[in-house]
Amino acid sequence: MNESLGFGHFIAQADAVGKTLLVILLLMSAISWYLIVMKGITQFVRKRRSEQFLNFFWNASSLEQVRHEIATHGVHDPFSHLTAHAMHAQDHHAKYGAAKLEEAGSAQEFLTRTIKKVLDEETLRLENGLTVLATIGSTAPFVGLFGTVWGVYHALVAIGLSGSGTLDKVAGPVGEALIMTAIGLAVAIPAVMGYNWLTRSNRVLTAKLDAFAFELFTFLSMGQSLKGENVRPLAAARAGTQPQVA
Repeated sequence: MNESLGFGHFIAQADAVGKTLLVILLLMSAISWYLIVMKGITQFVRKRRSEQFLNFFWNASSLEQVRHEIATHGVHDPFSHLTAHAMHAQDHHAKYGAAKLEEAGSAQEFLTRTIKKVLDEETLRLENGLTVLATIGSTAPFVGLFGTVWGVYHALVAIGLSGSGTLDKVAGPVGEALIMTAIGLAVAIPAVMGYNWLTRSNRVLTAKLDAFAFELFTFLSMGQSLKGENVRPLAAARAGTQPQVA
């Protein structure tokens, strides 16, 4: 008897509603694991490429060298993407001026708007898919609970029709119905943990990107590419722009 009371028996005895809820939970699990794995790989690759670009940027002798590197190899991370757009905005405004409403104002104002726009784009790209992950983490337990309630209801109806309410008649059907709650929790826990991990990683990267945007704006708004100082890397000029703490 105990061998017949298992997951397979639960699947066989479940009605259309129970099977539909099980399929929904399985789909939610597949989607959450796909997002966790794919965004985790993307985070790793993005972090490595960002570190490589930042290492090159701060060791470059001038902004012209950075411009040439971006033109040669393109952009593959948020920091190079921000740098490319900021440099293009500065060059475009210097060449054409305020030809359109979006270019109105001084060169620094246009540069500020461009940097903010790119930061917003990168933030949206980082948060893409997290809403789905959070939704799965918050709703999966309730889907499982609904399946449990539905299963218990049918189990009690069957017990009532049979006219027998002994423990051996109740334990099996109710225990099988509780499987839905366990499945819901098994789906929700990885989704919540993955969401928290990805959110924290995105928050750290966004903070670094904001700090870099301030440094980049400072260099570009100075209106120079460290001419006369091109024998030392940008990192040295960066240290010169840092406020001294007493």
